[in-house]
Amino acid sequence: MASQALGPGTTIVRRRAFFGLLDAGGWAWATLKAAFWFVAIIMLMAYIPDRALYATVQPTIEIGVPLQTFNKNLNVTPVNLCPPAIETLPCPAPVGAVLPWQPNPPELGLPQARTDAAIVAAGLETLLVGGSDGKAAQDSVFATVIRPDGNIDGWTTGAPLPAPRSGAAVVFFAGSAFVIGGTDETGAPTDTVFVGTPDAASGKITTWEASDDLKLSAPRAEATAVVTGDGILLVGGRDAGGPVSSVWQAPLKSATGALQPWRELPALPNVRAGATAVVLGSNLFVYGGVDAAGPTAEVLRGAIGLVEGDPIPTLTGWYVPTEASAADVNLPVARTGAMGFVASGTLYYVGGEGGAGELYWTIPDAEGNLTGWETLAQSALPPDLQLADAAPIVSGANAFLVGGTAAGVATQGIARASLAPPQPFFQLGLFYVVLPALGIEGEVGQQLSYLVAAGVATTNFVLLILIGYLYNHPAKAAALRDRFRNRRRHAA
Repeated sequence: MASQALGPGTTIVRRRAFFGLLDAGGWAWATLKAAFWFVAIIMLMAYIPDRALYATVQPTIEIGVPLQTFNKNLNVTPVNLCPPAIETLPCPAPVGAVLPWQPNPPELGLPQARTDAAIVAAGLETLLVGGSDGKAAQDSVFATVIRPDGNIDGWTTGAPLPAPRSGAAVVFFAGSAFVIGGTDETGAPTDTVFVGTPDAASGKITTWEASDDLKLSAPRAEATAVVTGDGILLVGGRDAGGPVSSVWQAPLKSATGALQPWRELPALPNVRAGATAVVLGSNLFVYGGVDAAGPTAEVLRGAIGLVEGDPIPTLTGWYVPTEASAADVNLPVARTGAMGFVASGTLYYVGGEGGAGELYWTIPDAEGNLTGWETLAQSALPPDLQLADAAPIVSGANAFLVGGTAAGVATQGIARASLAPPQPFFQLGLFYVVLPALGIEGEVGQQLSYLVAAGVATTNFVLLILIGYLYNHPAKAAALRDRFRNRRRHAA
């Protein structure tokens, strides 16, 4: 095929692009344009519709990538605006911080003063089981309902236990509540397990029965019960001689759905009573409580896994922290009667005797390692709520301390704190901005978010088609541009 030759004396003018740095006909400029359009398509068809979806249902929307994503210490957000609901906490509140504790109204207090009681969500109700009136163990069971917004109903009297119990461990597992061990009215540890199953019609426990199959092999009080997917663990406690190191498991029998008798697991590295225990992933954390010398700050961590020949996950052993890491792993202080609880993968430890009601928290990493405990003065119990031996429970975004002792006297009161401080409604940082959003809740917000995301994606798709058309028809694009300029001149 013949091609048109350039005439004599013709000069080829090489156009420069990108501020004159690149050859407009070279590979560098072509690669830069391809990379730009690749990113632009991802932004228009994925990122922006995604942000539009979450902006519909969330109160705020994040744009960009904060440096904390790569390193939590890179907090480059000089502008932070928080709602008044954050109260006196820093803005933004540290992850794990809780809003200041507040007392519940007196009319929502317990019918009678209780300390060393146990609390559990059982079916439709939340039950405060047993405990002491400050003098002797009681057989009472008080019931309430904790609403999703953190409000509670008044307390009613439920079916009493077959015998008084204080310092018992209580869990709800496989549709039944289990009251394990505890002291009787004489103060002696017991080996009983009381079982209560909510009635199908009312959702309430109307009777408690002693289980012969789950009777403990030795008396225990102030032990801690932990629910796993395959049974119940009973950790530590005390017998007539003092704190013990035993760990027992009541495994679930898959064939019948019933619990099998208790079996012995690897013992704690140190004796422990009145501790908090929680399973997070494949780790069992045991912290707080007392050992043979009194209140202890030692934190114990066990490994949960499979043993050869046993299909049921169990406790396989205990980690021993190095001397260098012990300072980060262990609690900053030891307190008598301090309360521990867990929420959203965060371990909490608050109150007790001998302090100023401080609250400490830590967040284990994916492997279960602890890198130190944090505290804020604003999250401590206030002077009029200096509690010890209360029953802690988490419901939704709120933590409750029920009963306990204040100045050594059993109380009917309840303290509550929100575990979800409001985040800033506006933040401006390096490569990062947080903006107010619609925050439409419920099913309406969810369905509307799908429509908004689909609408934004469709609009962006049409825009891409239009850009592609104009890019491939430069003459028409130039004509449209000139027409637009002429209209602006005539309008001026």
